[in-house]
Amino acid sequence: MPLVTPSAIAGWSINHATSHARTSIANDHKETRRVGSSKSPTLIGQSPVMRKLFSVIERVAPTDASVLITGATGTGKELAARAIHDQSPRRDHAFVDINCSAIPETLIEAELFGHQRGTFTGAHENRSGLFEKASGGTLFLDEVDALNLSAQAKLLRVLQERTVRRIGARANIAIDVRIISATNCDLAQAVAEGRFRPDLYYRLRVLPLHVPELCTRGDDVRLLVEHFLRVKSERNGQPLRKFTPEAMRALCDYPWPGNVRELENTIEYALAIGLDDDLDTGDLPPEILDAHPQPSADDFRQVLQAYMNDTVPLAEIEKRYILSVLQQFGGNQVRAAAALGIDRSKLYRRLKQYGVMAVRFLQEEDLDGHQLRSH
Repeated sequence: MPLVTPSAIAGWSINHATSHARTSIANDHKETRRVGSSKSPTLIGQSPVMRKLFSVIERVAPTDASVLITGATGTGKELAARAIHDQSPRRDHAFVDINCSAIPETLIEAELFGHQRGTFTGAHENRSGLFEKASGGTLFLDEVDALNLSAQAKLLRVLQERTVRRIGARANIAIDVRIISATNCDLAQAVAEGRFRPDLYYRLRVLPLHVPELCTRGDDVRLLVEHFLRVKSERNGQPLRKFTPEAMRALCDYPWPGNVRELENTIEYALAIGLDDDLDTGDLPPEILDAHPQPSADDFRQVLQAYMNDTVPLAEIEKRYILSVLQQFGGNQVRAAAALGIDRSKLYRRLKQYGVMAVRFLQEEDLDGHQLRSH
């Protein structure tokens, strides 16, 4: 697959359905060029932080250096690893992944390095480890922080010598593997506490890569919702369904502590619970509704009546309403614009017209995703 220039990247989705991820890259007009199947892509975005991620992936993929991917649970670290592999010179070889926390400590070394017959109870035949199976390709170590100190020492030796020795064997086997590892914990802190070897940490962290949390990705929530609805409709052979504006607003306002994985599960829930073509707020999980209290029609009428009693001009009513909604969402322009039903650019123009400085509010800045605070 040819590399993609940053200017061409507007959205990106990775297929997680098969052992090799397939990539689809959308241009600025949201027309998608797909390679292979696209049954369940989950790494997709157009926000500044995701554009930055795609740009970094594009730059690190052609190298052969080790990559350490960090990020909260559910952000898509494995998909980022697959994207690196798919854009690397190793793309035609195996991508082998292992969740280090899912394998008992007594078996992790046998899984990674292999074993000889008779080495331990149950070892009835010679068996190659994951390093051998991934030779020529990429080995992805998910939750690498779960490795015990013995496995860490042997992993370090493999990285230094580029050879592996099966448990119980006498000879070393040359391997050619790129290592990508991932963790959702602070490995530097683990090093300070003596739970992770510092020499291994620096071997793995040659190229650090961070996958952002969904709450920092702004309008990507809406993009992901529409994407998951389309994918699940195609997969299940059902008509495409959509969320009402109120339900979509609730989805955009929710902080998503479980990130993209939680969002996808929420879409599954709504599709299973909802009876109508238009999915409403009542089809969402309770925790999302609890985080998005809906103002009643009586509340709105009371506010409007108070303005009318003061004979406030319509333009002033609009100004007060916009500023009150902005303050309701703590100055977050993304959420305020969604609640108002307008584009963020239009909200920005209104604030500029009112002479309101954006830095007075705790908001997400549009260009680089950093939060601005009042002085």
